[in-house]
Parts: sequence; structure tokens; C-alpha cells
Amino acid sequence: MPAVKGDGMRGLAVFISDIRNCKSKEAEIKRINKELANIRSKFKGDKTLDGYQKKKYVCKLLFIFLLGHDIDFGHMEAVNLLSSNKYTEKQIGYLFISVLIGATNDLMKLVIQAIRNDLASRNPVHITLALQCVANIGSREMAEGLSVDIPKLLVSGDTIDAVKQSAALTLLRLLRSSPDIIPMGEWTSRIIHLLNDQHMGVVTAAASLIENLVKKNPEEYKGCVSLAVSRLSRIVTSSYTDLQDYTYYFVPAPWLSVKLLRLLQNYPPPEDPAVKTRLTECLETILNKAQEPPKSKKVQHSNAKNAVLFEAINLIIHMDSDPNLLVRACNQLGQFLQHRETNLRYLALESMCLLATSEFSHEAVKKHQETVITALKTERDVSVRQRAVDLLYAMCDRTNAEEIVGEMLEYLESADYSIREEMVLKVAILAEKYAVDYTWYVDVILNLIRIAGDYVSEEVWYRVIQIVINRDDVQGYAAKTVFEALQAPACHENMVKVGGYILGEFGNLIAGDPRSSPLVQFQLLHSKYHLCSPSTRGLLLSTYIKFVNLFPEIKNTIQDVLKSDNNMRNSDVELQQRSIEYLQLSSIATADVLATVLEEMPPFPERESSILAKLKKKKPSSVPEGSEQKEHTATKLPQAQMSNNVESNPPTTINLMSQADALASVDKPLTALTEVTLATGDEAVGAAIWDFTETPSETPSVTLTTSTGITLEGFDIGESSTDDVMEKGSPVGGSATVDLLGLGTPTQTAPSAGGNGDGLLVDMFDTLTSNKPAPATNGMDLGGLTGGAEEAFKSDDSLSRFICKNNGVLFENDLLQIGVKSEYREDLGRLWVFYGNKTTFQLNAFCVDISQPGGLTESLSIQQKPVGGEVEAGAQVKQQFNMACVQEFEDAPIMSIQFLYSGAQQKIALKMPVVLNKYISPTEMDASTFFNRWKALSSPSQESQQIFKATSPIDTEQIKTKLIGFSVSVLDGIDPNPENFVSAGVLHTRNQQVGVLVRLEPNKQAQMYRLTVRASRDRVAKILCDLLQSQL
Repeated sequence: MPAVKGDGMRGLAVFISDIRNCKSKEAEIKRINKELANIRSKFKGDKTLDGYQKKKYVCKLLFIFLLGHDIDFGHMEAVNLLSSNKYTEKQIGYLFISVLIGATNDLMKLVIQAIRNDLASRNPVHITLALQCVANIGSREMAEGLSVDIPKLLVSGDTIDAVKQSAALTLLRLLRSSPDIIPMGEWTSRIIHLLNDQHMGVVTAAASLIENLVKKNPEEYKGCVSLAVSRLSRIVTSSYTDLQDYTYYFVPAPWLSVKLLRLLQNYPPPEDPAVKTRLTECLETILNKAQEPPKSKKVQHSNAKNAVLFEAINLIIHMDSDPNLLVRACNQLGQFLQHRETNLRYLALESMCLLATSEFSHEAVKKHQETVITALKTERDVSVRQRAVDLLYAMCDRTNAEEIVGEMLEYLESADYSIREEMVLKVAILAEKYAVDYTWYVDVILNLIRIAGDYVSEEVWYRVIQIVINRDDVQGYAAKTVFEALQAPACHENMVKVGGYILGEFGNLIAGDPRSSPLVQFQLLHSKYHLCSPSTRGLLLSTYIKFVNLFPEIKNTIQDVLKSDNNMRNSDVELQQRSIEYLQLSSIATADVLATVLEEMPPFPERESSILAKLKKKKPSSVPEGSEQKEHTATKLPQAQMSNNVESNPPTTINLMSQADALASVDKPLTALTEVTLATGDEAVGAAIWDFTETPSETPSVTLTTSTGITLEGFDIGESSTDDVMEKGSPVGGSATVDLLGLGTPTQTAPSAGGNGDGLLVDMFDTLTSNKPAPATNGMDLGGLTGGAEEAFKSDDSLSRFICKNNGVLFENDLLQIGVKSEYREDLGRLWVFYGNKTTFQLNAFCVDISQPGGLTESLSIQQKPVGGEVEAGAQVKQQFNMACVQEFEDAPIMSIQFLYSGAQQKIALKMPVVLNKYISPTEMDASTFFNRWKALSSPSQESQQIFKATSPIDTEQIKTKLIGFSVSVLDGIDPNPENFVSAGVLHTRNQQVGVLVRLEPNKQAQMYRLTVRASRDRVAKILCDLLQSQL
């Protein structure tokens, strides 16, 4: 408890002594209750209490609170102490307020006024006490009330150094809690020049404040670079005797040095040659001092010295412009690799990972390869071994790939379980990236599966299959190697998957050897069948039907397996269906049909590696940005499906190199060029096996007649037709009757014109103050939960109206009006919901719950701020939601609102107006860039196309307005046909950025649109196409 000499409080000392002497908890509570009653009576009855007595009783209350008891009075007396001119009384008042008064307390306005009075006083002690209280509470209300006083105090020439220090740190606290309130623009230059202050304490405090400001607005504070370099130079070149008050174990001002070095990492290398030279000299001096003998053997000296050194190395890596400094930094870190201090070895490995990504220091890092391998094998601390794995991964190139991969494979057998999965991913990436001989790559991946099969993700074994299929020279070797691997008594399930897939495709390449004859291959695979999971069994069944085509001589044997009760009557529907359909296919189809349906998989198109994406998702820091990612390629694995209904829609294309959860069902090594219908007599068995190969590019303009009678004229339909029209201009005549998508799939029904389409265009421009009520489907009766509320839950009407606008009325009935206002920036969004009570009665027990259906929580992060429990008659309350887009999403969150009106429970369920296109930023590009990117996004899974009837007369300006409201740019002069619209944008998610291209072709004569959306990530194009189509 704070005390000043000669100012002791005898009553407080006696009370504390009584509490300590209590023999039991009950006795303590009894004594405390007695004291509380005495204090309450004094505060209520005695109007002549002087400052000393108030201070004493407030101190007792504070002590009781610290013992764990609730205090519900005395707050006003503590606030009154703030007006005292005595230090001890003011100190106790501020201490009580800092501990017991929360940010939302009703007395906060009085406290802020008292603080403002103290800040305006000339007593530095009173000013410092006030600043400490502000820093301790740091509420938003304080930031609003003192946003001018504290910066003014900081830059004032009359303020003493100690107060400047406190003011800088207090301002930093408020900026962290309420960054949008403090207006720093007018104080910028004066705050920057605090780095030149003569008092080192002020400079240290100011450095922390400026670093925080720089991260929010680097351009405004770029003038701090030269001042920071100047101050750093003076510290580094000074002797430890020059800064005695700020020297820590012979190291001059280490904390300030670290802050300045960290501040400079927010900017590129200085452009001014003089400043750049001076900074280089500072860094060289720090590296030179690291080589000097230590001036003390105490650990504090080495810690302070190394802290400055490592921060300097971080700045050198950040600048990445001076080869000499980078090599010197690497050599210095190399000395720490064998240091006896574990923390130093860890930091050295971590920093060298960054150095390995620089072209100037990569070779210098490689010189320490043997030391790093030794650390991997001998380190006791698993975190240090983890860093050693990261460094080996970073330093690997074509010259040392085989050696590093070999060492990592050898260590993998005894590696800690916590790092095995990451090691598997890194070995797979390195083996693929630096494989000169792909037989070596196949050996590495099969060894991975053998050594750590449980940690080999689906991406890894998918990838080896893709590479084998794409490279003719390795197919025979892969079949032979995997056949030998399957002969091991204990064989991991992932090995069975790889073996089943490769032998199903290329088993014929080794069938000439009696030791690997067709029957032997089949028996070897089938011996693993009963040990596998249902998904792997499904893959093996697909392999068996492939064998029927490759090896007709074992057809009967395979049919016997397919006929077995174990398969035909399996409890797993997928296995049962496959067995029945494959049996029918093998029995009914001719040899030619089988050869067509079951032909070899075509080569996969090259795409970005998902193994690397998975590694980055698992551990972003382990994959240097912009380095080896560019060289990695990957492919997609089409999903083969068989169905008894040829009229069903084709399965969704599965992208092999997307996230793992989208890959679980890609396990069927089947392909076909056509949809095949096999019939015997009156019965027909349909087998639709889909292969997404390119369709012919020459597709004439056609007239389409859909099942709903809508005639589409002037469109050329076909998967590649969009590319052709982009370059050739308007299509020429011709007609045919085909399906809408041109993919050989069943015709889709075009949506008919909506009855409210015209109204939708007008509603686009509604504002929050609009008096127009929401559609009736969102309404409710007054008698509790009604059909209206349920309809609001199911209907997309309210959601659709906000796809191209951010403000408006979301819902309205006789009780409540709900309006929304939103803003978005990259992957972050903020939504305000306004609840207006339209009645003359108070709405009680008002609460709002958010639910995220269909796994939406993994795609959209929502933080909900609380809303008050009552809404007064005729009043409006506001609630804020902060949202972050983690990955693409299709569903909208559900907002459930409940309240009591006249004693009756009311419930409303609405879809929140949060849709994927809100996280798009418009992008400008020229025609050449657009065409190149358009053609690059040629995979079927990257494109979505819809042809539909316009819901209102086609108007050019309204279309432009909707596209801009959809958050994409409108690119003029790109499309050869001036009637068409071309747009571009970037979808921002927390995990990655996705390019989006849009082409809209209106046909005014037919009052129809063709909309094509392409995106660099699967599913995104389909989601955005559906959203935009709903607006047109």
C-alpha cells in the first residue's frame, strides 16, 4: 500500500493487523463486515470528513477488495479525492479508480474531467498521476475525451522530460485500444522530432510510439528514418561510459537500439546516399562489436549484446541489398550454430532460414550444411530440431537436393511425432522440385509412405500419381516399384492407394514378367482389400474394372469378386453401387465400349502445387514468400463417377491441388470421353463417367430451345467459345439445338423472368433512411413466431437485395425495422445493424444470436459486439459485427432476433447480408493482360457460365452500376464487341488472393444474358456467377 514518510494511517495499520490475526475465514469475514458497516456509516452520516479520513477509508476499501470481497460503495469519495492538492490523497484516489472503476462506469465522465484538470495543472506530479490512471484504464471514452490534451502535452516545449515519457507511453496505450479516435495528423512532425530529444528516456518512449504509428501509416511518418539512423549512429559509436544512465552491463542503450532497428524495418533501404551510408556503417559496427571479446562474463551482458545483434541482422535481411552485410551476417550466425546456449542456436537457425532466401547469401548459408545436419541428429530440444529442418529446406537447391532429402528421410524414421507431417510435406516438395531423374522422385515418395505413412497426406500421393501419369518415361518403373513395395507383409494403406491407381493404369507395362503377371497383380492387390477403409476399397474396385479392360484373361476372376456378397450386399452404399455397376459394365459392354470408357487417364494440366499450399497453411513462416513457389506445379485429378441415372447432373470437378477436405472423394482411376448408355432388352444401365477434356473450339452460333420454351439466339455455345469470341468479335450465324453449357451434359432449365425483377433495379439505390418496407416474406405477425419469420429464414430475397449495395432496410414489420450499413476492406468487413422500435412500448429481453450453417465457421470469422437488453419505445439501437473472410463461402450467416413485446415472445430469423463478392477489390488491366489471364484460367473448374432471361429491360448504365456495386471494375475497350461488358477484380481471403474475371454478353433482341466468370480458385467462379446472375 503506498505511503509517504510521516503520513502513516494508523487506523489502516490496525485494520490490517486485525485481519492477519483472524483465526478463521469466518472471523475474517465478520471483521470485514464490521469495518464495511463503519465506513458506510461514516460516508453517509459524517459530512465533515476531511481528506485524510476519506483517504484512510478509501484505502481500507481497496484493501478489502484486494482480499477478494466485492465493494459496492465508496466510488464517489474516491473521485472526490482527485480534487485534493495533496499528493497522497490524489494518489490513493487514482489508485482506487484504476482498480475498481471500469470503463463503462457512470462516474467515468467525472473522472475524465478531474484528469483533464490535472493535465492542465503545472504540477508534474499531478500530471504524471493522471497519465498513469489513463494508461491503466485506457477506455474508449478516455481516448475520446483526452485525444487532444495528451498529444499537446507530449509536444509542448514546457513539459518536463519525465512527463513527456509518461505522455508518450499513455498515448501509445490509447492508440492500441482505440486507434481510430486519436487524431495524430497535426502532431506528426513534432512527434517524429522527439527522436532528437536530449533525454534518452523520452527518445525510448517516443520510439515505441512512433513504431506503432508507422505500422498504421508508414508514408506519413517516413521522415523518422533519417532521425532514427542518426540517433542509432550516436548510440552505436558511443562508449558505454558516454551513456552511463542508459548503459546495461557495458551495452549502451540496448532497448532503444532494438526499437530503432525494428522501426527501420518498416521502410525500404534509405534513398538518400548519406543516410544509407551512415546506416551501413552502424550495421557494420554492430557486427564488429559482436566479434570483440565480452566485457563481462555475466549472462545479462551477452543477452543485451545479442539482442542488438539479432535485430541488426533482421534489418540486414529486410534490406536485402548489401551482399557484404548479408554474408557477414551469415558468418556471424554460423558461429552461433555450435554455441553452448540453446536459445542462441535456435535464433541462429531461424535467422539463417531467412538469409537462405536471399540470392546474395544463399551460397554462404550452404557452407553450414553439415553443421545443420548434425544439429538435426543431436539436438535435445525438439524446437531447435524443427528449425534445423526449416533451414535444410530453405538452403536446398539442385546441387545438394539428393543429399538433404536423403538425410531428412533417414532422420524421419526417428523424428518426433510433432514434426513428422511437416517433414513429409517438405521432403515431397523438395523431391519434386529438384528431381532430375523422376525415378528418384518415385523412390523418395514411396519411401515416405513406407517410413511415415500415417503422416503422408492425400496431396502427396495424389501428386506422385499425377507426375507418373504425365511422364511416359517413368510409368513402367513406377509400376514395377510399387508392385515390389506392395509385397511387403506390413503395407500402409496409402501405399495400397498408390499401388491400386498406378497398376490400374500401367499394370500392363510389367505384365510380361511371370512374377508380375495380371493374375499375380490382382491377387496381390486383393490380398490387401479386407484390411482397407471403404474409400480405399472403392479405389481398388475401380482398379479391378480397369484390369478387365487391360487383362481380359482374368475377367471371370474379377467378376467373381464383384459378385461376392461382401461387395454386392455391402453396408457401404458406395461400395455396393460400384460393385453392381462395374459388374454390369464388364458383363454387358463390348470390348470397344470398355476400351473407350476405361481408357488410360490423359495427362493432367499443370497447376500450382497444393503440397506447398498445405505447408504454408500449416506453418506460413516455413515457406519464404516469393521463392520456390513459382517453380512448383501441380495438376487436377478428375473425379470419375458412375450412376444409374444418365439424366443426372455431372459431378463437380475436384481440384487435386486444393485443400485436403475437397480431395477426399477423388479416388477413382476412371475416365471416358463420352457418356455411355448400355441397354439390354427393355432394361438400360447408364454409366456416366466424366472426363473434362477440351471440346472443339469451332462452335457455330446457335439458336437454343430449352425445355421451358425459351429461345436463345445469337450465342455460340461451347466450352472454348468464350475465348474465340473474345478475339473474333461477334459470332456469325448458324443454328443447332444443344444443351446450355455445351459440355455434353443434360440441358439445364433457364430461369424464367421474375415477377419482381423491375423493382429490384429501383431497390438497388435504397438507403438506410428509405421508408420502403421489406418484402412480405420477411414479415411477422404480432402474435409471436409466425410463418413470416420462417419464410425470412428460408428466403434469399433480403439477401439478394444487398449483393450490390451496402446500405438499406433488411427487414420491417409493425414492431421492428432492421437496417444495415457495411464497409469492407480486403478480407475484413464491418457491419452495423440498426434495430428500430416502431411501437409505443419497450421491447424487453432483446437478444441477437448468430449461427453459421454448413461449416461456415471455417470460412467466415464473425465477432459480435453485444447489444443492450432493451429497446425503448421509438428508439433505435446499433450493433456492430466484425467479419474476416478466411476462404470462399456460399451460405450466409443466420441472425436470430428474440424479444418480448407486451409479454409475448417474438422471434425473427434473417440471413445476414454478407456475401462473397463483398471481399472483392476492383482491378484495372489492359487488353493484353486480360486476355492472357483469361486464357490461363481455362480449367473447367475455374469457369462458370450461365445463360438466362433478363428480369428487366437491358440498360447499359444499369448494368455498369450493378457491376461496380458487385465490387469489380468495368474495363472499357477490352471486348471486341462494344455491347459486351468485361470486368476484373481480386477476391481477398485470409489464406490467399483469388483473381476474378467476368464477361457479360447481353442480347437486347432476345432480352437474354450470357454470363461467364473465371477465377483462379475452384468454387469461386460458380459462387460469384450465381450471385451476379441473381442481380441481372
